[in-house]
Amino acid sequence: MKNKKKIVVAQFGRAVGLKGEMKLHLQTDFPEQFVKGRKITTDRGILEIEYYNPKRGLIKLFGINTPEDAKKITNAKIYATEEESREYCKLEEGQYFWFEIIDATVIENGEILGVVKDISRLPSSDYLEVITDDSLIEQGFAKNFLIPYLPQFIKKVNVEEKTIEVTGAKDILEAS
Repeated sequence: MKNKKKIVVAQFGRAVGLKGEMKLHLQTDFPEQFVKGRKITTDRGILEIEYYNPKRGLIKLFGINTPEDAKKITNAKIYATEEESREYCKLEEGQYFWFEIIDATVIENGEILGVVKDISRLPSSDYLEVITDDSLIEQGFAKNFLIPYLPQFIKKVNVEEKTIEVTGAKDILEAS
């Protein structure tokens, strides 16, 4: 059975102009997935993209032709499945989808430090939000900590085995 978990990739903003165009607030690094003719899943139903202007951050949908039409779907979220993400978003070497990293076991020098529960996007970098392994919590370590997603900390990601090998992360945990 295929994974049908839905991931929020964008949200409609306010109506712009008189033709039903709307601001599109991206929650993805892949604006190229918003292509003409693509049917998108929203919390207001399935809609079809007429066009997307990334320079202006505007989207136009078939059947949404007035500001009043657009207002009916303002703030609606747009979702993609993992399969759609893989189809429409091409990753470079060493890049991963967040859903591939979440729930991965974090390991340093053979020791399990914890499990990635989420990823936070901060101005300086993305951070892995790690729930500390119970055995370390019992030793008095913090229940959770953040690891910057930077090459000096992340040594190897294995999405098949759901593991992330790190270095220097235990120092961060000790300081937490």
